[in-house]
This record gives sequence, structure tokens and C-alpha cells, in this order.
Amino acid sequence: MKVHSYALSILMVFTLSLSFLSCDDDDAMEPTIVEFAQDNTNFSILVDALTAAGLVDALNDRTSSLTVFAPTNAAFEAFLTANNFVSLNDVPVDLLRTVLLYHVLPTEETSSKLTSTYYNTLAEYADGEPLTLYINTSGGVKINAAIDVAAADEEVANGVIHTVNEVIEPANVVTFATADPTFSNLVAALTRTDLTADFVSILSGDGPFTVFAPTNAAFEALLASNPDWNTLADIPVATLETVLKYHVVAGANVRAADIVSDAPVTTFEGSTFSISLAGSAPVINAGSNTATIVATDVQGTNGVVHAIDTVLLP
Repeated sequence: MKVHSYALSILMVFTLSLSFLSCDDDDAMEPTIVEFAQDNTNFSILVDALTAAGLVDALNDRTSSLTVFAPTNAAFEAFLTANNFVSLNDVPVDLLRTVLLYHVLPTEETSSKLTSTYYNTLAEYADGEPLTLYINTSGGVKINAAIDVAAADEEVANGVIHTVNEVIEPANVVTFATADPTFSNLVAALTRTDLTADFVSILSGDGPFTVFAPTNAAFEALLASNPDWNTLADIPVATLETVLKYHVVAGANVRAADIVSDAPVTTFEGSTFSISLAGSAPVINAGSNTATIVATDVQGTNGVVHAIDTVLLP
């Protein structure tokens, strides 16, 4: 019996070893992100772009665990046409690299794991901070309010690939406001037709801007505070413009780590407020009220957005 048990143990160890070897072989045979794209004719321009931008090795690394939103050939052709590039060779390498890295998340996120929130990409702002994109999963997977995932969850050796039919161009601060339904009241305020300032054009400029963006609930509380204001249209134009300008810092990309507690912050409106870091969350001390910063560091190409729970009053 002892001999039989010993032989059985040896057999089990041998069988398990074969099983592990088989798993290792399967992992080695599974294609990487780059190898999958190379084997799919619909991603040939993506492969050419990765090569031109020097990103093949990074997306071929089997030790990585990434998410790639992979544009089709048709997506790249539309991107080139829209930006007046005759071919991929006309795209500046730095721009191409940033655009490609904007399609990559540093973690593996299958469609079932994705939620309606902001994600940092591997693309970087000028100071090296990651550029952000917004994903909405309320009806499929939509990126920055404009681009749908056409085919999801192609799992590969170093992550997962989701096919997109448009190239995702890095977002600015206006894109985030329009993409995130949390800021629909802010967008309505910024685009009111009787305003004398074109806030969309201003905030679509080079910047940099730091925007303290009130949530929908913040605007609802503002309306409730004044019996004469039932909707945003009831707020006098001059008042609304002053308030909106008070939420923008022009000429600076101020991330959470850059905030100096209680230091004066000069706004686009011309007056100042300060931010206290004494509590568990940063609190803005404005001219007439306070607001808590509830989300930070949504980084766009021309500035950064922080969400606040109260409309600031100069």
C-alpha cells in the first residue's frame, strides 16, 4: 500500500506539472495587443501608427495588463481627413504618440468592470500628469460622450481590447463638462444664448484653465435659495456671468497637490477666494459662501476640472 500511495503521489505531481506547463504554453501562445492587431487587417493603420510613434514594445510587453480602445482603419482615415493630414506620415510624432496613448488605460478593464466615471490614460499633460477620459456605461460604453465601443472584450496576453469606430482625440475642459451628465446644468448656464461672453469658445482655448465645476445639485440649491429663480433662465445675465467667471482660474493648471491652504486664488472674474485643506476634503471659502471640492484632477488638454458641491458666490 505504501508503494502504491507513493507511486500515486508521483503520478499526481507529474500530472499537475504537465497542467502548469500547458497553462504556460497557452499564455505564451496567446497574442499580445500588438500581435492581435497585426493579425487583424482592420487594424493595419493602428499597427503603422504604433510603429511610427515608437509604442510597439510598450504594447507588446507580456508583463503589462492594459486596456486599449483600438480604432479601426476607417476611424484613422476619418481622423486624418478631419485634421487635414494626407497620410499618417504627416501627423507630428509627438501628437500621434499622445493620441495613441490616450486610447490606453494602465489597468485591464473589461466592459463589465467599466463604470460611469473618469479614467486616467497613459497620455500625459505638459507637466507629466495623466490625461483623463470620461466613460459613460448607462447604455453600452461611450467615451467622452461621443465615441461608442463597437466590439468589446477581446482578451489578449497583456490586457483587453475594445474596438472603437472613431479616433478618441484628447479632451479639453469643455469636453468633460458636456460629456459628464453631472454637469448638465453647468453646460446650460455656460451656453445660455443671452450671455455676452462666449464661455465655450473661451474655455476651448489654449488655457491653461482651472475650473471649479458645480454639480447639478449645486445649481438646484442655488435656484432654491432665491424665490425669484425657478430656472437658470431667471438668473439675471450680469449675475450669471459674474458667477461663472468666479469658478475659473485662467493661466494656471492647478491640481489638488498644487493647492496651498488658505492662499488667495485669483479668478477670471477678478476677485479671489481661498481653499482650506484643514479638513478631510478641501473647502473653498468664497466671498459669500463655501463649497467642498468633491472630485479632483480631471485633466484635460487645456486645463483641469475639480467638481464642487455648491455654486460659488463672489
